[in-house]
Amino acid sequence: MGCTSSKQRPRREDPAVLATQTCFNASEIEGLYELFKKLSSAVVDDGLMTKEEFQLGIFGNSKIQNLFTDRVFHLFDSKKDGVIEFGEFVRALSVFHPAASQAQKAAFAFQIYDLWQTGFIGRDEVREMILALLRESDLILSEDIIEAIIDKAFKEADLKGDGKIDPEEWEEYAAQNPSLLRNMTIPYLKDLNTQFP
Repeated sequence: MGCTSSKQRPRREDPAVLATQTCFNASEIEGLYELFKKLSSAVVDDGLMTKEEFQLGIFGNSKIQNLFTDRVFHLFDSKKDGVIEFGEFVRALSVFHPAASQAQKAAFAFQIYDLWQTGFIGRDEVREMILALLRESDLILSEDIIEAIIDKAFKEADLKGDGKIDPEEWEEYAAQNPSLLRNMTIPYLKDLNTQFP
């Protein structure tokens, strides 16, 4: 007689409750559930989305190493248990809804750039993100150009002149540079009922 371990599927959160916490209505959340089921069963059908399934859903390839995707996965995984449950998926995805506020979008983007989760963005974090984006785009820039980009960003964003960008400075910088948040809106999220009737 042995012990058997059976992993239970996570309990699905009530769409009506999720609708009160996000930019989605209950029927849109039902549509998102269909999308989540499809994405989360790409590798293992357990009701949880792994990082591999997340990358597969975004890139169609689970083997691509991408700093931006790693950071987004980390932020979607609010429980920090290495998987995304449906409620986490909906709450995080809500930030990308066209109806989400610029402040919500700026706060999420700040967390992406705050690589070391210190509560501020330092020069090394900006350099790391620039280098990762260049690698992923197969672009090459000289060290002087990279430093000039970082200098310009800090001149404009580091209003206190303390060598780091805090959340308030970031929000002001994002307001002055709307292109920073352009990728923080997914227009088709407002038409989910036509995507998943």
